[in-house]
Amino acid sequence: MTSSGFTPRRSVLAAALGVAGAAVQMTSTAAASGPVPRPAGSAAKKAGATAEYHGWTSHADWLAGAAKGVRAEAGARPGIVVSRPAGTTDYTDPHTGTKAAWEYATWTSPVRGLSVPATEAIVSWNARTPSGTWIQAELKGTYSDGSATPWYVMGRWASGDGTNSIRRTSVDDQSDGKSSVWTDTLAVDDPASGLRLTAYQLRLTLYRKPGTTRTPTVWRIGAMGSDVPDRFEVPASEPSLPKARELAVPRYSQEIHKGQYPEYDNGGEAWCSPTSSQMIIEFWGRKPTADDLAWVNPDYADPQVCHAARATFDYQYDGCGNWPFNAAYAATYRDMQGVVTRLGSLTDLEKLIAAGIPVITSQSFLKTELDGAGYGTAGHLMTVIGFTATGDVIANDPASPDNPAVRRVYKRRQWENIWLRTKRYDANGQVKSGSGGVCYLYFPAKPAPTQHRVLRELGIL
Repeated sequence: MTSSGFTPRRSVLAAALGVAGAAVQMTSTAAASGPVPRPAGSAAKKAGATAEYHGWTSHADWLAGAAKGVRAEAGARPGIVVSRPAGTTDYTDPHTGTKAAWEYATWTSPVRGLSVPATEAIVSWNARTPSGTWIQAELKGTYSDGSATPWYVMGRWASGDGTNSIRRTSVDDQSDGKSSVWTDTLAVDDPASGLRLTAYQLRLTLYRKPGTTRTPTVWRIGAMGSDVPDRFEVPASEPSLPKARELAVPRYSQEIHKGQYPEYDNGGEAWCSPTSSQMIIEFWGRKPTADDLAWVNPDYADPQVCHAARATFDYQYDGCGNWPFNAAYAATYRDMQGVVTRLGSLTDLEKLIAAGIPVITSQSFLKTELDGAGYGTAGHLMTVIGFTATGDVIANDPASPDNPAVRRVYKRRQWENIWLRTKRYDANGQVKSGSGGVCYLYFPAKPAPTQHRVLRELGIL
């Protein structure tokens, strides 16, 4: 059995994904100019760091950007909303063929210098999109040779998919001959050349039906830049927790949904990402409402997992494994945040577990590389919920036959390597990619002091 909730971005997507059917006319916003600021504080480069995340979330953050038609709102959870639209544009949805006019407004971040010059970048966001609204997230990078990328679309997103909404989608065929976008990841085409991204800007476009007062609200946007060296094996780490620690995370199997709603990534067998997301959302005490679940067949167990699959489905990728779409789904729940980043070690993960924050991780492996899994996979998401007294990993693995079987204990050394490596061999001896420590972090808008400290230490807050 192969779980297919994640497909390696660079080695597979070019062949697997089709061409988007229709174009969108967008109005550009001029990039802010000026010197590239150096990261400071917790975002400053640590010795040996291979990844760096930065987010814009505070009222001061929103005021620092260039706004055209948006207003920064203060309060308990600062964000931006449409104030006076900057204009109107047409969008033809490539997945429905529907052409419609939309009012839009934009917010563009200041230039952000990368302390870790990057070969890859992933953008994630937290937003609310009432019916009849949606958002687009873009990234523009500066190369180490002084040239710049175009504005790359990193996602067109709405929480719903009803008749009054667009279909959430990634955008294919974006490249400038130096870098390309692979679903949710911007990657330098030839890292061996030494070319890197040294800075970037993010741009948000907020859309709504003309003549309405409804508006998206965006609470967070950020990007993770990384330069993880090619490696088939990572150094072994020593356990850092003084005793066993396990979080009480609900257990959900993707396999019990096999064959259900095949229009969403071929049914439950490929739902590792939304199933993992739902586990952590419920760990934090959030659940879909009865109205949210009204569309699900009442004969199906755990209808919230079906809901999560539908709510994370990327209509272009044709799957539920789009990383930022999963983080954005988590943030649709009351006072929740979701971030996609990379961690550099199992020690970082232990810090999060010790603070009470479970973590969704991406890994790929042969059946023989992870004792007790019983399967191999080209890419799979699971939820780390703790560590044993000897440092082995306790994971809720959705690729299990039923809910009680979801809790697994995996050998520390094996699990560490399959998660952090960037290269691996498949069953035919061919070189394939690994995730290099990719993870989803979901946590409350106002985390507890210990959680805040750890998240700040890791550069998330």
